[in-house]
Amino acid sequence: MTDINELVKGFQRFRVKSFEPNREVFNRLAMRGQTPSTMLIGCSDSRVDPAILTDSAPGDLFVVRNVANLVPPYETTGRYHGTSAALEFAVCNLEVRNIVVLGHSRCGGIRALLEGYGQNDEGEGFIAPWVQIAASSREEVLRRWPDTSREFQQRACERAGIRASLVNLMTFPFVRERVEGGRLNLYGWYYDLENGELMQYDPDKDRFYDLYFGSAVEDNT
Repeated sequence: MTDINELVKGFQRFRVKSFEPNREVFNRLAMRGQTPSTMLIGCSDSRVDPAILTDSAPGDLFVVRNVANLVPPYETTGRYHGTSAALEFAVCNLEVRNIVVLGHSRCGGIRALLEGYGQNDEGEGFIAPWVQIAASSREEVLRRWPDTSREFQQRACERAGIRASLVNLMTFPFVRERVEGGRLNLYGWYYDLENGELMQYDPDKDRFYDLYFGSAVEDNT
């Protein structure tokens, strides 16, 4: 477990090893602002750091992280839209050319969804209504694979959640307009924690493919 003093020491190492040798780069980023070409929507899980996984430098990625890397559908009735606000800023202000939804194995948010967390709970809370964004993914998995292991269902639901977020992205008018105009690309990625594998969703074949080896995922999810 890392305590707060270790984080401070880590920052000190960053100053010596990264900031000082690259001061001009960081100053340029500070003065000219950010111009990332890619927005990445990832999970808040501490084991899945997008910058580390993609070996990205400061300024390369515009990142928003939330529970289970979910994208809500477009709607204007609520007051607080953290992920939607970040999406609007990335697309309309920064004019990113790519949006990646990055899911992963062993996701606690998807596990809560799959186990029906909050479905019959009338009390206050934030997690239950949030993961219900992907309720259709849970229904799909339990309908298609009712007799498979919980581990299989979990992985299938994690991937289905990515697909659901890609669908929801297209409900945002400013996203749909740019995708249909060829100015914006959407990608669904799935990171396997245990094996260090990164997979990409192919909407034409409705399959996930290993980006390293180029092979299809065996379980058709």
